[in-house]
Formats: sequence, C-alpha cells, structure tokens
Amino acid sequence: MKKIVLAIDSFKGSLTSQEAEQAAAEGILQVYPACEILQIPIADGGEGLLDTLLPYLQGHSISLYAHNPLMELIETCYGIASDGQTAIIEMATISGLPLIPPSKRNPFEATSFGTGELIKDALDKGCRNFIIGLGGSATNDAGLGMLQALGYRFFNKQGEELGLGGKIMKEVASIDTKSIHPALEEAFFTIVCDVINPFCGPKGAAYVYAPQKGADEAMVKELDAGMASLASVIRKTTDRDIAVCPGAGAAGGMAGAFLAFTNCLLKSGIHLVLEMLSFSRRIKNADLIITGEGRIDRQSAMGKVPYGVLTKAQEQDIPVIAIAGSIEEVNYLNQAGFQAVFSITPAPLSLQEAMEPIVARQNIRGLVSQICRVIEINPRVISSSPSHSKFSSFKKR
Repeated sequence: MKKIVLAIDSFKGSLTSQEAEQAAAEGILQVYPACEILQIPIADGGEGLLDTLLPYLQGHSISLYAHNPLMELIETCYGIASDGQTAIIEMATISGLPLIPPSKRNPFEATSFGTGELIKDALDKGCRNFIIGLGGSATNDAGLGMLQALGYRFFNKQGEELGLGGKIMKEVASIDTKSIHPALEEAFFTIVCDVINPFCGPKGAAYVYAPQKGADEAMVKELDAGMASLASVIRKTTDRDIAVCPGAGAAGGMAGAFLAFTNCLLKSGIHLVLEMLSFSRRIKNADLIITGEGRIDRQSAMGKVPYGVLTKAQEQDIPVIAIAGSIEEVNYLNQAGFQAVFSITPAPLSLQEAMEPIVARQNIRGLVSQICRVIEINPRVISSSPSHSKFSSFKKR
C-alpha cells in the first residue's frame, strides 16, 4: 500500500477531524510503516469548517466576545483570509447547540444574535466576502437575532419593538431597515449548509430540527406557525418568497434570513470544501481513501462528508472505506459505492464511554490497523470490482 488518503469528519462531541485522522494514521503505520499518508482535515459546513478552511486560505483567527444563544457574553472567534476581504464564520462557535446545557435548551428563547455580532465585526474590519457555515445551531429564530445585531428592527401590530428568540416570529408585523449596517449592501455571503429543508411546513426547520434543540410537540407547532407567518411578512416586505425554498430551513431558518435580506448563494458544504481544498488533485494515485464521521446512515448519502468524498473518489476509481461510531443501513451504503463500512466500536459500550476521546482514538487506531492487516493478507479484498485493477497485481509488502 503506497498512498492512503484520510478525509474523516469530526466525531462530534468526541474528536476533531484532525484527531480522528491522526488516530487512523497511527493504525495504518502499524501495518504499512512506509506508506504515504495524506491527512485532509475536512468538514461539511458545520463543526470544524473554520479549522478546515483557514489554513488553506492562509488566514488568521480573530478572537472576540459575543453573545451565545442565551445572550451570555462568551469568548469566540472567526477567521479572515489572507486577502483581508474574506471572513469565515462558523455559526456553531457562537450560536451552537453544544454551548447550551440540555436543561436550558429552548428555541423560544435562543437567539442567533451572536452570529450577527461576528458578521458586524468582520464588516467593520473591511470584509465584504463571507463564508458562513450553518450547522449545529441551538436556534430556531429564522435568523432574526442575527439581523437584529446588524441593525434590523422588528415590530408587532401595535408598533412595539420585539425582543429576541424564536417566540417573536409569530408577532412580527413590520420590519425597519433604516439602521442596518451600511456595508451590508456591498457584502456577498456564501452560505454553506448540508440540508435542503424548506423554511416551514412538515419538512421545515421547526418540525425536523427543533425537537433536538429542546422543543416539545406544542412548541414545534407554534414555531412552525411563527415561521409561516414571518415568511408572509418577509414576502410582502422584500418580494422574496422563502417559505418553500430548498435549504431555507437550515440552522433554524437562518438560511432563509440570508436569502431574504442579503446578497447570497446557498451552497453544499462538502462540495464547497472539497473544491477549496483541491481535493481531486490531492488524491491522485491514492490506493485507498478512508472517510467517516460520528454516525453513518442513509443521510450520509445526502450532502455529508463521506458521500462527498466518495463522489470525488469514484471519478478516479479509488476505493473508499468508511468508519463511524455507529452505522445503519450498511447494504444501502455499499450500494451507494462504499467499499466497506465499519463501526469503530469493538465491544458493547455506553454512548458516554464510546465518546470519550481516549476511547474513540484507541478504537479508530485499532480498527484501521485491522483493516490494513486484512488488506495485507489479501489485497483483493479491497475491491470486488474489476475497475479497481490497481489491486489485482498488488504485491504484499
């Protein structure tokens, strides 16, 4: 085995992309000490986007204080590329679900105000091109908090200015744009997301994602009704109909706010990342690619890191093995094109135990080592397809 590429997403709540790949590299070297291992830290638009893109854009990190979803002031960061014009903002770093303890998660109260503060800071520093990673949000306020931080004001039917959180959506009757940041008109936003959910409705932001953010059934219905009402007000105000726009429901409807009020383009996270990382060029002549994430299932074939990596690998006839903390629908994943899919957990463990970083690293290292041992015994096991002919004459090393 001469060259193996590692393109593994973070194991959320456990390991970063870099940590997962380092563990896998250690497993490879136990069997193939002379193998060239190319580690490509990767993300699909959510957690890890900043760490993935900033080195390739030769940028630097900006540290600042901003407000988390419960309006608590915390230290956070975003990045500015070497051109001084491009800001990379990962919503999860300031408006993310992990920032809020489970007992305090409440999308009625949670606000995206902090994300707007990061955008404002970047605008003040001269940035006019933005890459915004939507993913892992704690909010379902349709991006109203972000807009409020940028100078938008929202009023009810009585002309009273509204506060923060998802609870205000149903009350919005008018929108005041007189005090918005003057540089917004000059800015362009590339919105990176990996979902196609509409703004509202049965497959919209509230019904699909609000439960994991702390909403019960009654709250979900109220949030969705609020989003439908808000979409109507936005349509009357901007002449933009975001109600059923694919992807507008990303990050609790924040993508819809960008579509309605900014110059923007929604783009698949993994496709953008792979393009920016020159992934196709860097994987040339690889014998194998190992990808993965915390959980792999049918959804992994809908814009997630593993499937994006698979698509690029198939263009060059490179076999792909996927690893994950948990896996489902293996037959479907094999049919989609993955050579094999493995769980890193070798024995029954509680979720808490399995997610311990030291345990996850050991499990990844051990699994990848075992995979390589099987390949070493019989290189043909890596591919049952004649198209992977590079393995048919591979000699044991």
